[in-house]
Order: sequence, then C-alpha cells, then structure tokens
Amino acid sequence: MFIAMNRFKVLPGAEAAFEEVWTSRDTHLRDVPGFGSFHLLRGPTREDHVLYSSHTIWHDKAAFEAWTTSDAFRKAHSSAGANKPLYLGHPEFEGFEVIQTVE
Repeated sequence: MFIAMNRFKVLPGAEAAFEEVWTSRDTHLRDVPGFGSFHLLRGPTREDHVLYSSHTIWHDKAAFEAWTTSDAFRKAHSSAGANKPLYLGHPEFEGFEVIQTVE
C-alpha cells in the first residue's frame, strides 16, 4: 500500500474557496487502476495559513506513479495553476509506503 499526500498552506479567508475548488472538481480517480480512496483534510489554523492535506491511498507505489503520468492526472490538474492565489507557496508532496496496518 502507498499513501500520497500534498500539504497546502491556505491563506486566511480563502478556506471556503479552496474547499469549493476541491469538492466540486472531478478527480478522475474512481476508474484509475490501483486507486483506493481520497480524503481532503483540514488541519490546524496558524497565523498566516490554514493547513490542508490531500490524502490518497493506492494499492502500491507503482499504481500511484502510473496515475501521475496518465490522462486522468492531467485532467484532474488542468486548472491547478489558476488556484495559486489561495495558498502560500507550492503544495508539499509526501509519499509513504505502508509498513503496518491495524484494522
């Protein structure tokens, strides 16, 4: 299993617009081989930003990497640059190979 996360530092006052961008878009993920689930997470509020993270679970790292070069990925990210005014800096990617799962 592989977990892919992007951290976003959203500007104060832009939270609703940021959430609308994410919750109203077509992620093109449901039919991607190896995709498990997606979560949009809201984290702590700081003085200059609110932390958000996108969190996807994949069957394995190879499935995630295949998605990043797919048409589905390009479609899902086609308007990403237009949303830059909503957050500080670039999203920060973090990828994790799962070592243990307890259910």
